Amino acid sequence: MSADRFQKVTADHLRRDAFLYVRQSSLRQVMENTESTKRQYALRERAVSLGWPIERIHVIDSDLGLSGANAQDRDGFQRLVAEVANAHAGIVLGLEVSRLARNNADWHRLIELAALTQTLILDEDGVYDPAHFNDRLLLGLKGAMSEAELHVLKARLQGGILNKARRGELEMPLPIGLTYHPDRTVVLDPDQSIRAALQLLFDTFRQLQSATATVKRFRREGWLFPRRIRRGTGKGDLHWGPLDHCRVIAILHNPRYAGAFVYGRSRQVYRAGHKHNSVNVKREDWQVFIQDAHPGYIDWDEFERNQVTLRQNVAAWSQGSRGSVPREGIGLLQGRVICGICGARMRVRYQRVGGKLEPYYMCTENSVRRADKSCQTMRGVSIDEAISALVLENVAPAALELALAVEGEIGARIEQAAKQRAIQLTRARYDAELARRRYLNVDPTNRLVADTLEADWNERLRHLDALQQDHDRQQQADQKLLSDEARTRIRQLAHDFPRVWNDDRVAPLERKRMLALLIDDVTLIKADKIAIHVRFRGGRTTTLEIDKPKPISLIRKTPPEVIRQVDELLETCTDSQVAVQLNALGYKNWRGESFTHKKVRRIRSVYQLKSRFERLRARGMLNAAELASRLGVSTTSIYHWGRDGIISEHRWGEGDRCLYEPLGDVVVVKGQGGRYAPTPPTFIAAQSAGQGAI
Repeated sequence: MSADRFQKVTADHLRRDAFLYVRQSSLRQVMENTESTKRQYALRERAVSLGWPIERIHVIDSDLGLSGANAQDRDGFQRLVAEVANAHAGIVLGLEVSRLARNNADWHRLIELAALTQTLILDEDGVYDPAHFNDRLLLGLKGAMSEAELHVLKARLQGGILNKARRGELEMPLPIGLTYHPDRTVVLDPDQSIRAALQLLFDTFRQLQSATATVKRFRREGWLFPRRIRRGTGKGDLHWGPLDHCRVIAILHNPRYAGAFVYGRSRQVYRAGHKHNSVNVKREDWQVFIQDAHPGYIDWDEFERNQVTLRQNVAAWSQGSRGSVPREGIGLLQGRVICGICGARMRVRYQRVGGKLEPYYMCTENSVRRADKSCQTMRGVSIDEAISALVLENVAPAALELALAVEGEIGARIEQAAKQRAIQLTRARYDAELARRRYLNVDPTNRLVADTLEADWNERLRHLDALQQDHDRQQQADQKLLSDEARTRIRQLAHDFPRVWNDDRVAPLERKRMLALLIDDVTLIKADKIAIHVRFRGGRTTTLEIDKPKPISLIRKTPPEVIRQVDELLETCTDSQVAVQLNALGYKNWRGESFTHKKVRRIRSVYQLKSRFERLRARGMLNAAELASRLGVSTTSIYHWGRDGIISEHRWGEGDRCLYEPLGDVVVVKGQGGRYAPTPPTFIAAQSAGQGAI
């Protein structure tokens, strides 16, 4: 060691402590590169030779196994910087600059603090004083070279990886269902249960066109899905459990299942407070893409169709992003309606009308994005009826093919489900047999282990028995679906399709799925009439026009012919009699209800029709009191004469409400039986001339 080194070490430096920083970049280097670790710890002897006592040499080795690319998460380096900043360190020892830092920002911050606090830095080549320009320049160059070395090493490794990826030979972790052959080629997993589960997932999504519906079917049928432990305890073990939505999405988005080799689907980005951040890369920015690189579960065309379906199924507010996957609700065109004014997709709103829900198609693009009025809103009942008629017209020629396709799909689903249940039974039998062998191989005197293994064996047997019973029960139900009677009913769909379509027992979701096979979208324009532009699958288009739905005020308005009929009937009938006559003629109100005397009275009030009472009074009819006063008798006599038909009475209301015709010159005389009755004077004169006074 040269004398210049001793001249840099002063008494002020020796009064402070020495700090030895030890670091290896990875745990593998710690375990394998032991010589480098020994060389770093040996620097304590250098500090002793410079004058520091051994008890004042502090070793900081808490960063073993951590990269020096940055100071984040390196607690040892942070402690070293703090000691330097507080002027507790007289010298900092490191085997080389790369051990302290491989980042210029971290390295120069340490140099700056060391210069301010008069702290020395020692590496394998010598002692440096950052306060001196030449030493500081040399330390800066070494730091730059250390950072450049890290870049060169990384670029060299990345170049080799990328070159191997371009040939499709880079070994990457494979998803479940794919594995490496001993010759290092990618093949399908030899486990038939894993292959069957994946094939079932793709087949189910192909039928249902929805990841959520796929998960629901797996849960409903009780099907399990495999996953393999990637790290930690039990690495490489296979576990079977319920299928999750995120697993379905990840599998459908993974191009490896389509036989494609892809490198660069994601990249790492920096975000404060997060250790690992990965973002997806657009397909056009993938670094390597090799199609048909190895066997897959689906072809590339189906993979592309799945991506389109998943994008359409996303429910978002962005323009054109709401998908067309059938969902709940009675709106037939949900997800397929386009506004003919702004071109955005229209939403469905449901409103209760007359005790039942009715759909309304509305464009909310302006109101949501520009706080303006919505483009157009229209009632959906008449639109759905027009589309239903169009569907029935187009489906009729192909109804037989549709029925046969339904029959084939039911048979395929039953066969698929039976195969999956058989695989689960086989796996359960193997687990039970394995548990039995474990129990038989245990030492009988070791009761603690034997009891546990026996309990495990019994649990496996119970699980196997439950699966067997479920399999037998489901098989009996499937035989009914494939019976000749069921096949005959399915074929009858070809002739009864309109009845099936209009049946209330058919779920709206099924109608939407049938509609999706024929129609891509429907554009609506509301003017004097509603224009419906329909675009079919394959590009064919057609246009329909329907009348706009009447406002509720017009719907509730009584038709003119009913008003005219009520006006005519009131000449001879009471309100109740008018209601009976209207019902007999087949008239109904706007709700389809029969008429009552209250409804007739309301019509009279609204349309200012004269009542039966007013019409009779206009013709000179008298009530009982008025007629009794004119004749000089009691009202009771008037009531009796009216019931007996002696005088003419006309009913005008409910019960016995009547008016009576006025009489001319009459005399009330006592007749036979002692009863009084009105008698014309001419009749009295005739009786006096012939028979004497009465």
